[in-house]
Amino acid sequence: MDGYAVRINKNFIEKIEKEERLLEQYPSDEKINANGQILMPGLICAHTHFYGVFSRGMAIHGEAPANFLEILKKLWWPLDQSLHEEDVYYSAMVCLIDAIKHGTTTVFDHHASPNFIDGSLDVIENAVRKSGLRASLCYEVTDRGGTEKADAGIRENLRMIQKLGGKNEDRMVTASFGLHAGVTLSDKTLEKCAEVIPEGHGFHIHVAEDKIDQKESEKRYDVNVVARLNQFKITGDNSIFVHGVHLSDDEIDTIHQTGTWLTHQPRSNMNNAVGMANVEKMVQRGIPICMGNDGFSFSMWDEWRTCYLAHKMWNQDPRRMGADQVVDIAAYNNARMATKFFNGKIGVIQEGALADLILVDYIPITSIHADNLPWHIIFGFRDSMVTMTMVNGKVLMRDRKLTEINEHEVCEGAQRSSAAVWERYKKQF
Repeated sequence: MDGYAVRINKNFIEKIEKEERLLEQYPSDEKINANGQILMPGLICAHTHFYGVFSRGMAIHGEAPANFLEILKKLWWPLDQSLHEEDVYYSAMVCLIDAIKHGTTTVFDHHASPNFIDGSLDVIENAVRKSGLRASLCYEVTDRGGTEKADAGIRENLRMIQKLGGKNEDRMVTASFGLHAGVTLSDKTLEKCAEVIPEGHGFHIHVAEDKIDQKESEKRYDVNVVARLNQFKITGDNSIFVHGVHLSDDEIDTIHQTGTWLTHQPRSNMNNAVGMANVEKMVQRGIPICMGNDGFSFSMWDEWRTCYLAHKMWNQDPRRMGADQVVDIAAYNNARMATKFFNGKIGVIQEGALADLILVDYIPITSIHADNLPWHIIFGFRDSMVTMTMVNGKVLMRDRKLTEINEHEVCEGAQRSSAAVWERYKKQF
């Protein structure tokens, strides 16, 4: 709205009024002049992996992976086993800087470091609080390292949930209970997790990302992935299912009936060649579909564009996945999920909402209004246009310069740390 201004009181949006009125009422307030830029809610990433950032530029051992299971065995599992405490810190910091620079203000992380489990979420929490961003944390429980490490992962989730006291009062860091995927979790471990998770909390788990998840579930347990998870009450409106590429109609119905959230990561799905979820069908069924990046860059508008294009190509139909549908998923549903998990209004510019805001230096060459804004975002917005990032009323980037973090120091530390990670990675082959 041209001519309007927003007043921030501590960490909330207190007033939205005509600019001259607010200037008259609060003449001594610090002012940020948008200079014609667009004020928008901060972007939200509904699923990511900080720990995977050190894969950037790393040579995968041997022949290139031919399928998803080989990608796990040749890349992600040896990489996460190579992470020590310092590596966990720097991988988180690098991603948090990337998020700030691209206007992403709230993130849902899913962590794994099998040789540094105890206290790993404290290290990530530390990085998040230093960055000033808002984040949901969890540790990925899996049986691939044996019972002892699975139990350690369970304890780490519980410890962080209890430490934060449920939905944390400052609404900056909260926790879910992380699980890897049905394919690496036994019934015994799922039962343990279901028994100990505190009331009011849910799970964050990869679901049917690849056909192998379904094949193994039906082979070992004689039931599909979602039905099996539902048996252990892993579903529910406090739980986040990730991917959902290979779901039957019955599974889609179960996700809908239980109110479970599901996140879509098209860049990752394309990169792993696992297929493309039938997102439009799930939206029509009433499933709250959100959007994450699965460890790709935090340039979330790139994820939006990929979603817009990928579904057209996958379905060979230019009518599929309109820009308005993308925005419903990536902006409005992400905002709803963040609002629920942080117990505060997030992802909107409204009085009473938490002050997570960005300025976008976009000069439209055609008229711009509410009805056509989604198409302007898809075809016109670029992440380099974000000039200011504010979280919880605090400016973390002004005029494209970080205000709280020395990026060069972090990158120097990350380079040292990643070199050691790569050496440990190579020794596993």
